[in-house]
Amino acid sequence: MRRSFIWSTATVAVVTLAACGSMATRNPMTFFVTSVGAGKGADLGGLAGADAHCQTLAKAVGAGGRDWRAYLSQQATTTVRPINARDRIGRGPWQNAQGVVVATDVAQLHGSNNLSKATALNERGEVINGRGDTPNTHDVLTGTQPDGTVIAGDVNSTCANWTQSGEGSAMLGHHDRQGLKDDVPSKSWNSSHLSRGCGQEALKSTGGAGLFYCFAAN
Repeated sequence: MRRSFIWSTATVAVVTLAACGSMATRNPMTFFVTSVGAGKGADLGGLAGADAHCQTLAKAVGAGGRDWRAYLSQQATTTVRPINARDRIGRGPWQNAQGVVVATDVAQLHGSNNLSKATALNERGEVINGRGDTPNTHDVLTGTQPDGTVIAGDVNSTCANWTQSGEGSAMLGHHDRQGLKDDVPSKSWNSSHLSRGCGQEALKSTGGAGLFYCFAAN
């Protein structure tokens, strides 16, 4: 009887620990804005480096079991093909760290989505500084047009496909949907204006910190 009781207690303990471990890796979050950038401005190590940054941040909060992708486009060169940010992030739906759905699918994400300062949270569920805060960090790297496709032509809108930290430019969105461009309200979450450069200081000067969006693609 004593041996049976000990075995049952041990079994319950193992099951409980397993359940706790499982819960720790089942963070329901499927969308976030990075709490920090890569530290080198818009040089993220290309799309692969940006994806890895998303994965690392997600893992730190118990959501590393998903396939995380950075919402970034890649421009065509003589050696690489163009890639649309919208095609990298799966089908949705996506919800933030508080369980609030920001978009049900790709169409809604690029239409009437639920993104705002209150919902575009970082991986820790924290609100990110926006227009009117000090410092303002509402600029988010995207390199996309409003529909989530890559910007064609000769303009450098991706800081050389996220490998440049000096001169150049990147298309930015406003996570808080607030701001001005040429004195006109600019409320696009993914395509508000170009940066003044690709370095960390240049990104700060336009109201950013080298942050970007991460989506769970599975």
